[in-house]
Amino acid sequence: MFPQSQSPSSTTKSPRVILENIFAFPPNRDTLGGTSYFIVRNEGNILIDCPSLDQINQDFLRSHGGIKYLFLTHRGAIGKTSEIQQNFACEVLIQEQEAYLLPGLTVTTFTQELTLDATTKLIWTPGHSPGSSCLHYNNMGGVLFSGRHLVPNLQGEPVPLRTAKTFHWPRQIKSLQALLELFTPETLQYICPGANTGFLRGKRVIEQAYQRLSSIDLT
Repeated sequence: MFPQSQSPSSTTKSPRVILENIFAFPPNRDTLGGTSYFIVRNEGNILIDCPSLDQINQDFLRSHGGIKYLFLTHRGAIGKTSEIQQNFACEVLIQEQEAYLLPGLTVTTFTQELTLDATTKLIWTPGHSPGSSCLHYNNMGGVLFSGRHLVPNLQGEPVPLRTAKTFHWPRQIKSLQALLELFTPETLQYICPGANTGFLRGKRVIEQAYQRLSSIDLT
């Protein structure tokens, strides 16, 4: 079994650009080593999962215009959601089955899909957790922010990863099949995984995403 997450760095690092107007934050302890992403857009910036809420990250977010949406890919990525919403007055988006984990917060939920605008769609991909979801950004040939639904294995290939905490493995496989039916090589060029980013060995994203997903032996 592959480790679920890499160890967060003990030193504070700034977010780094990984694609045009897309930044990755260092893995942080609040989300068990999860990687958070930030899309800077004219339509309103999107933060995907919670980074650490240190001063460097707060200053970075404010310097780029703040946050319009905070999208949580799964319950393990909640981190400092309450503090982020309080500090940035952002709209929190989460699949409806995990909204109960955010009591007292104003949240926007969805069931199967939620289209934010012409370039951005949220997609329910249950399996890792009941409300596990992905965000598809329809720029640069298509970028999928996959949370822990799809993560790199030791070879850096995107896979659904079965762990002791996996909610429902057959559903996770069906969620992968649904993504392959929804997209094409032309609409899914990159994957930005929410964990195991150290297995990419310095590469910033998973390229040729659709082709690599379609080569997985689902049996």
